Amino acid sequence: MAKRQLIAGVDSSTQSVKVVIRDADTGELVRQGRATHPDGTEVDPIHWLNGLNTAISDANGIEDVSAISIAGQQHGMVALNSDGNVIRNALLWNDVRSADAAESLNREAGGDIEIAKKVGSKLVASFTAAKLRWLADHEPENASKTVSVALPHDWLSWQIQGGKDFTKLFTDRSDASGTGYFDPTTSQYRQEIIELALGKNRQLQLPRIVAASEFGGVTQKGIPIAAGAGDNAAAALGLQAQPGDVVVSLGTSGTAFAVSQTPTHDSSGSVAGFADATGRFLPLVCTLNAARILDAACLMLGKTHDEIGQLALSAEPGAHGLTLLPYFEGERTPNRPNATGVLSGMNINNSNPADIARAMIEGMLSGLADAVDSLVALGVKVERILLIGGAAKNPAVPVIASSLFGREVLVPPIGEYVANGAAKQAAWALLGQMPQWDLGNVQHQTSAPTPGVMEKYRMLKEKTTQW
Repeated sequence: MAKRQLIAGVDSSTQSVKVVIRDADTGELVRQGRATHPDGTEVDPIHWLNGLNTAISDANGIEDVSAISIAGQQHGMVALNSDGNVIRNALLWNDVRSADAAESLNREAGGDIEIAKKVGSKLVASFTAAKLRWLADHEPENASKTVSVALPHDWLSWQIQGGKDFTKLFTDRSDASGTGYFDPTTSQYRQEIIELALGKNRQLQLPRIVAASEFGGVTQKGIPIAAGAGDNAAAALGLQAQPGDVVVSLGTSGTAFAVSQTPTHDSSGSVAGFADATGRFLPLVCTLNAARILDAACLMLGKTHDEIGQLALSAEPGAHGLTLLPYFEGERTPNRPNATGVLSGMNINNSNPADIARAMIEGMLSGLADAVDSLVALGVKVERILLIGGAAKNPAVPVIASSLFGREVLVPPIGEYVANGAAKQAAWALLGQMPQWDLGNVQHQTSAPTPGVMEKYRMLKEKTTQW
């Protein structure tokens, strides 16, 4: 009997790092570990490396694995000097100080339509290109020292090789497509966008692009490292999503993304035209506000997450006219980085815990329902909606999601789908073919549509553009 081969998948997210050790052929979970990351919108990347080492130790090491792959939060800017050292704290995807820089780049690149043609997306504050422009404008000395820029997953894959040697710095097209200076259609970097960001004739030693099914290097202990991926692309891989599937993920941010055979170029800024981790495309809508809305509801009402869910289910759809615009931390889609949240329509009758809980969950999900509609408007095929993320386990969320989306919602078992996707990618490179793993018991939820809730939400959203 052949000895089984183990692989490691890593999810280095905003809040934490997770490591799963799985059987390459069957996907069986052998062991796992995790560690936390510090809060903030800018972080010293050394915390990611320390967290990874802690999580690996928590998983009882990786000495017996045959391959590893790292997925990570997209967009973050890790600026490196000629010695390979980090110049300043990494600016994360949720740092909105670069909002004006993004608008300047869009304008200088020829306008929203032209930039979307070049890189698949209109640039917003989250994109690495906008952060580079902010660096050039506000920290010119640091910008002048920058010879290379890595993303979180690139940097970690580089560090476990020993770092320093830029020829060993690699990435994949899914994560590169979130930089704002990479064309996912041609899989080439756009030098002209880099020059707009940093200055004429500026050249960067950027990570080489590794094919999704290939290894990009080896760890210092000789373990092959697969290409890795952006977090959403890895989640799609972990869910075995196919064209026609839309994944709605409720984490720190909320995302709705679809596996597509064709690229998208949305000049409105609603849909980012990313690449996926298989050679296809991953049109994606991202909202800044998702699971933390439920955290805020818990604090506001003094209840647990499950209690918030039960309260929400006890209330009428529409919360008797109470509507939440959930822009607690600004917003990315629509692009309102300085916006704040609004709880509208409050009266004596709906000033109660059940209606407030219902409005909070409906507000969180309404932004994602708009996101799905944005994908449909671009011609993206939508056949199934898969609901994942920490907030998906709240008892009210699948029920209310189905009513707002007007479609059946599938809820896979709670799992580390980003880390699982990275593990599957490592298995793909190791085995030479994509394994198919059992996802487990997928729950199906169908609820009566409640279009009136979305109408009130959209009226409030339009009204607040004037505030």
